[in-house]
Amino acid sequence: MRLTIIDWLVIGAYFALNIGIGFYYKARASSSVSEFFLSGRNVPWWLAGTSMVATTFAADTPLVVTGLVAKNGIAGNWIWWSFLMSGMLTVFFYARLWRRAGVMTDIEFAEIRYSGKPAAFLRGFRSVYLGIMINCIILGWVNLAMVKILGLIFGVGKFEALLIVLGLIALTSAISTLSGLWGVLVTDMVQFVIKMGMVIVLAVFAVRAVGGMDAMKEKLVSSGRGEALNLIPDLNSAWMPMITFLVYISLNWWATWYPGAEPGAPRTRRTRSGPRSGSISPTMPCARGRGSWSRWPR
Repeated sequence: MRLTIIDWLVIGAYFALNIGIGFYYKARASSSVSEFFLSGRNVPWWLAGTSMVATTFAADTPLVVTGLVAKNGIAGNWIWWSFLMSGMLTVFFYARLWRRAGVMTDIEFAEIRYSGKPAAFLRGFRSVYLGIMINCIILGWVNLAMVKILGLIFGVGKFEALLIVLGLIALTSAISTLSGLWGVLVTDMVQFVIKMGMVIVLAVFAVRAVGGMDAMKEKLVSSGRGEALNLIPDLNSAWMPMITFLVYISLNWWATWYPGAEPGAPRTRRTRSGPRSGSISPTMPCARGRGSWSRWPR
């Protein structure tokens, strides 16, 4: 594939826009730790939601969804459509409780919700497991998808494409470090608009290329692939996402409500018993486990 001067100008404008966003939010992000990591806990719901969606839409997303549909038909989308309910519950239900906990990360929540050495071990294990192992796997398949795409676009080998990807990672990391969470959220929104716009345009051109929606349906039926148009998944392939969803909801419900939260209770609470007990700020969460507390903050 040969890129024209217009293509390079568009690419350059895209990176210039992202760098500009980084410098715009630099002063705000550097004003405090809360502003850098949490945007001052003052992010509009629509911006946070758009960023969450954009984060799940990487270079590998169109490739994997295309493969799922080609293999299992439209119903193959249920492998990721099944995340809808848990995502909505997180946004509309659990997010409020997390906000009341006053934590910066979900790892920090482990030692606030529980106490002692088991809580410290859980926090350390989750840091290593999620922060290193899982993230490395995710970055691996996303970067592999990008390497394949760049190889087709520029006609280069895997090593050259990987070097380009590493350069893009360095640039993106610099922008994120410069602007904090505010810059990440805004650049996510810009990228979401671009990506969704281009995917919709691509879908329109792809359907037109096969003669329209009706022609595509007729070709699928005539080739013996009419079941690919079904929206209802085969239960043999859908039972795992359903069980995963139920387990996820059950664990979250247990972790949230098992000890007995009282949403209308005052902010004050008892301090932990034992040699470490002492005054604890009423605005900060206390550990639950061997010690005791009285209420969640509102």
